[in-house]
Amino acid sequence: MSSKKSSRQERRAAERKLKKSENAATVDIAKSTQSNGIPFYWMYGLIAIVLTFICFSNVGGLEFVNWDDDKNFSENPAVVNFNMGDFAALTSEIFSSHVIGNYNPLTIFSFAMDKVMFGLDNPGAWHWENLLFHLLCVFLVYRISLLLGLSWKGGLFVAILFGIHPMRVESVTWVTERKDVLFGFFFLWALYIYIRSKITTNKFDVLWITGLMILSCLAKIQAVALPLTMLAVDYYMDKDLSFKNILSKVHYFIISLATGLVGIHFLNLQGSIEDVDKFSFFQRIFIGAYSFIVYCVKLIVPYELSPLYPYPESLPWYIFGSIIALPIVLFILWKAHKLGKKHIVFGLGVFIFNIIFLLQILGAGQGFLADRFSYIPYLGLFFILGYYFDQFTKNDHRLRTSTFALSGLFVIAMGVMTFNQNKIWKNSGTMWSHVLKYYKNTDLPYGNRANYYRDAKKYDLALSDYDKAIRLKPINPEALNSRARLYFNKGGAENLKLAAADYNTAIEKKLSLPKGPDRDESLGEYYINLGATYAMLGNRTGAIEEFNRGLELKPNHVTGYLNRSVIYNQLGDYPNALKDIETYFAYNPYNADLWYEAGRLKRALNRLPEAVKDYTEAIRLNGKKGIYYYERSRTQSQLNQRNAAKRDLAKAIQLGYARVDPEYRAQMGM
Repeated sequence: MSSKKSSRQERRAAERKLKKSENAATVDIAKSTQSNGIPFYWMYGLIAIVLTFICFSNVGGLEFVNWDDDKNFSENPAVVNFNMGDFAALTSEIFSSHVIGNYNPLTIFSFAMDKVMFGLDNPGAWHWENLLFHLLCVFLVYRISLLLGLSWKGGLFVAILFGIHPMRVESVTWVTERKDVLFGFFFLWALYIYIRSKITTNKFDVLWITGLMILSCLAKIQAVALPLTMLAVDYYMDKDLSFKNILSKVHYFIISLATGLVGIHFLNLQGSIEDVDKFSFFQRIFIGAYSFIVYCVKLIVPYELSPLYPYPESLPWYIFGSIIALPIVLFILWKAHKLGKKHIVFGLGVFIFNIIFLLQILGAGQGFLADRFSYIPYLGLFFILGYYFDQFTKNDHRLRTSTFALSGLFVIAMGVMTFNQNKIWKNSGTMWSHVLKYYKNTDLPYGNRANYYRDAKKYDLALSDYDKAIRLKPINPEALNSRARLYFNKGGAENLKLAAADYNTAIEKKLSLPKGPDRDESLGEYYINLGATYAMLGNRTGAIEEFNRGLELKPNHVTGYLNRSVIYNQLGDYPNALKDIETYFAYNPYNADLWYEAGRLKRALNRLPEAVKDYTEAIRLNGKKGIYYYERSRTQSQLNQRNAAKRDLAKAIQLGYARVDPEYRAQMGM
């Protein structure tokens, strides 16, 4: 009874609040939300969830892709090495670092937990988790729509559009974009509580909203727009928007400012905020205006959807003409405000506040727009459509019938497009092939598809794509570096010589580019790769020289230390080999094989007690390798620890280690 009473009070308060605005769609919420004791909002919300699930039901068969999935989790040491035994230290590492200039530690933490639960060889589970968060967002959108005064029909229409629109695909089916659905979940939850707090107050609401906003910002920097979205809600639900509304959100704006500054700091460190080499700041304003128009058009006609929308080589005339969008939008906002059409001002406000930071005016990114950027911004435009859906389905029978028919056709079309669009994310090959349908003269998709073919050992297809990428962009050191890896992987003296030639050319071209942290990191990688090639060709001295150059430019390249350690070992320089392994441990102390190697080197240097400790750490990390126990046994025997040596020898034999020295076994009496 108490929950029913509370629910009635909330609905009455909502009606009183919304009646302050002539244009807020007041409805009989009591009739909309309850029948025979069962809350209708759950039932109709489930319709949106089921339809969304159907449209995304094929995501379980998708693979990871080679567009940031590798950097975010499949090759990210913070994720790959994550384990519950070192939970605190590894979590701290995640929350104190960035990934390719992006500070979204909560998302990376979710990847780390996925690795623990599902492993890295079960991409379907990772995709299902993305969909789960998206479904939660769909339900929150439905509830928000009801609190804003839409009927269950209008709210359902908004939730369905939010759930199944083809512009959602990138956010749901690309695992890297977990950050969209994760930040969106906390963003929408915070927004829901904020709207509810304007109807029925709760002393803990501010704490809830603050906590959820922080979580949202930790999932993706885009959440900084939440306080502005709250102001749009104030405008829509309150009689007037006053300075008091702004002042009451100072702490939210402080969180946004802090998040923005941290994000910009890491983007600068990475070099992701490009210098205006290609387009000036003035030109980027026009690019932003054009992107704004494209987002609006794709709401109704989602044409030529692509994971990548590369910048053109030069700006065509229509991009400059797109600046007309600015006065038009300002006029619509002014006119709607004057006419009291608050739903239009609110919807456009939510869209503008959430998209304006993503219009690439600062130039952070490889394309001038991205489908994923619309995830939260489209909520405002969907709300306007839901509002008019409500209005057109109220009284006039013919208008109601035609509205239902057209809306139904639109929903079906969007759902079919979404289901089909999911398929392009099957793997890296299908994804980049889809991009090349629309952007055949762009080097990036050729290079990335070539990487996919190379890793699948389809070397002829890979070589063809690398050649196309290099022809399209002759000063393309990254494509040369990748093609060199292909030759390296194929092996053989002739291929290794071709690899060395490509690495040297990549280095030469990279040196011709302006200096910067990104250039130095890439150069460091090229030198280290060249060193590995020289090592395979038997030129150990040359290999050491290239490793030295590379590690000076990229001191966090852990594989470089590993490779140089191997060469030092082969040269009999055990102290330097050990030193490189110890440096490796400063970046990645979770490699059991390297602890074994450290123990072996210390044993060779007659540092026997330390060797035992290193073997013990190797066993702690991976207790299933017999060789670890065997080598520890030999070392313990040298230390006259006979009982411990016998136990380890027995364990090595139990684990199937077959290279036990018969003399040593007899010595141990086994």
